[in-house]
Amino acid sequence: MTGLRPSTGARQPAGSAASPDLEPLPGETTTTLIVQRLRAAVTRGTLRPGAQLAEWDIARRLGVGRGPLREAMQRLVQEGLLQSVRNRGVFVVSLDPDDVHDIYLARLAIEQAAAHHIVDGARAAFAAMDMRPALDAMRAAAQRHDGARLTDADQQFHAALVSASGSPRLQRMADTLLAETRMCMVALENRYELPQTSVEEHRAILDALLDGDLDTALAAIRSHMRTGLQLLLPSTDE
Repeated sequence: MTGLRPSTGARQPAGSAASPDLEPLPGETTTTLIVQRLRAAVTRGTLRPGAQLAEWDIARRLGVGRGPLREAMQRLVQEGLLQSVRNRGVFVVSLDPDDVHDIYLARLAIEQAAAHHIVDGARAAFAAMDMRPALDAMRAAAQRHDGARLTDADQQFHAALVSASGSPRLQRMADTLLAETRMCMVALENRYELPQTSVEEHRAILDALLDGDLDTALAAIRSHMRTGLQLLLPSTDE
């Protein structure tokens, strides 16, 4: 694999294909709602890596003013999902293999820190509340061979894991990293597919947390991250 950056050439427009991510927002809107829509469009591939965001077009499609849109775009620049290039405009970031390694390094640190908080703080009940439904959704999607829903549920599981820690700062960092992970999956398109064994890897993480077995939970998270990295970058030795 040579990388995840799109081929160079003419600037890519934001695109005009129909997508619920960029449908008009109902009623009075807020910058936060615009951020949510744009983040979804980026992570789901409606706005592709390297694509330039045409401000007038995005504002028209969302039915919002350019002021709130600019503020929303700036938030996503700060999150690292968009890149502002002076005298050129705003683009969806492109991620290379070094970025992927860094994303998984950071995710490992954050999710293991969350596991510490869950076990040490006796927060297993909080973990079960949202992680178990996400695991059930993963299992159902795997049985239907529904890759898109399996990926959605996978993201929900990891978001729930960090949320169960009770740390809003860990959660904010995890949200951005999970969005970047989804972007990597989109960039690889049909070359990336979560294996059926992924459900069991997630079950092992949850079971260890519910048992209060921190060492096993940390090892399960580490193993799962290694598997994810190898799926995204098959040539990796990590």
